[in-house]
Amino acid sequence: MNGYVNRVGVVGAGVIGSSVAQAVARSGIEVVLQDASPEALATARRSMATGERLARLRKGPGQQAPVTFTGTLADLAGCDLVIENVTEDITLKEEVHRALDAVISPECVVAVNTSAVPVTRLALATGHPGRMVGAHFMNPVSLIDTVEVIRPEYADDDAVKTLQALLERMGKASVVVADMAGFVINRCLMMFINEAADLCASGVATPAEADRLFRGCLGHKSGPLRTADLIGIDTIVRTLEVLARYYGPARFTPAPVLLRMIDAGRLGCKTGQGFYVYTAEGEH
Repeated sequence: MNGYVNRVGVVGAGVIGSSVAQAVARSGIEVVLQDASPEALATARRSMATGERLARLRKGPGQQAPVTFTGTLADLAGCDLVIENVTEDITLKEEVHRALDAVISPECVVAVNTSAVPVTRLALATGHPGRMVGAHFMNPVSLIDTVEVIRPEYADDDAVKTLQALLERMGKASVVVADMAGFVINRCLMMFINEAADLCASGVATPAEADRLFRGCLGHKSGPLRTADLIGIDTIVRTLEVLARYYGPARFTPAPVLLRMIDAGRLGCKTGQGFYVYTAEGEH
């Protein structure tokens, strides 16, 4: 771990993974984006092109570095740092990290992009727990300039510093927190979202009214339910389930309305409908 990163691997080409890959490439660092699904890689290629056009309008031209799209994990072998972005499934994440161990060098830093899963548990599933840290990127990655960095129990100082140096090159600040399920952001945010969803389902307020109160009274840029649509209702429920496993069901059992939304395919922005409807004309 020499602290300087020339090539970054990104595992998982979903919404957040492709956004992370675009942000890294925009800072002038070569990226290898890996996903087992050819469809996910094709979608990522299109979404990254769109994201770059929007970023140019907002921030001007970046130092665009090349991005390699691959379905083969072994293509990450030459990376100095790998960011894992697979779904919030502890067993799946452990499998991915054991597979990564077999192809990347011992000096490569591994950053886990997770909403709630404790990083120490994942680190202990590998042969090199000292190189693993957490990097909780918020969506949309290009617009949110702070990253929650998680220091697991066995992390080497150099691994944390290497990740922070990369984030600085990406124009992002970082706040380092201890490794407990949900960390700071989602341990608090998921309760807001869950309660807001439940009270709207009970007829206390509409989603727009609840969000307006959070914006107007508390100064939030986006209310809890608009935020839920951006994150994805399926991700919200998976995160709540992880938190319930660690802290008990009293605070974190998903509100029934969230489960009904998943059954109906109303997952938020990515499906065009969640608490709000999203069309070419905008949100309503």
